[in-house]
Amino acid sequence: MTTAQPPLELANIEREQDHDSVGLATFGFWLYLMTDCVLFAALFATYAVLHQNFAGGPTGKDLFDIPYVFVETLCLLLSSTSAGLALLAMQRLDRTRLLYWLGLTVLLGMGFIGMELHEFIRLVNAGNGPQRSAFLSAFFTLVGTHGLHVTVGLIWMTNMILQIGFRGITFPIQSRLIRLSLFWHFLDLIWIGVFTLVYLMGVRS
Repeated sequence: MTTAQPPLELANIEREQDHDSVGLATFGFWLYLMTDCVLFAALFATYAVLHQNFAGGPTGKDLFDIPYVFVETLCLLLSSTSAGLALLAMQRLDRTRLLYWLGLTVLLGMGFIGMELHEFIRLVNAGNGPQRSAFLSAFFTLVGTHGLHVTVGLIWMTNMILQIGFRGITFPIQSRLIRLSLFWHFLDLIWIGVFTLVYLMGVRS
């Protein structure tokens, strides 16, 4: 005849299992970020090789609206700040402020994506789509890949908002939020590279 384990012992076992699963998830996430670094490094390298291949078409100086892209950049940088404030609220177990800052981050991210889509539509409607030249093909691929990652981050963040609303700030949710924050800040760093190397240097070419 077996004896039942005390509730406290069961709770300790469950907590250890949570820590083990979180450790595996964190390790897998770092591997993913490393592959993303390789991906964007390849895209930046491709753009560096092709950015002067205009095929008789417009250059970055002809196409890029720096004040517009600066506002777009500001949206993403502010979203990084609000994401950081969300983590501070999480550490204080303040669900209301956590949801507020995550919601603001989503809105700023949506503003960034909306402006990027508007820029793409404007370029395509003017006959300057990715098929126009190797320069534009590399541009759309690099910027579009970053935009796709931001969109995935927004979906992830919206899902986290729903989880927090229904379950509260549990240990697994805290771990997911930390990984989400790392992903979001990583995308900000990539965008700073895009803004500097593609847009600012593009208008000087």
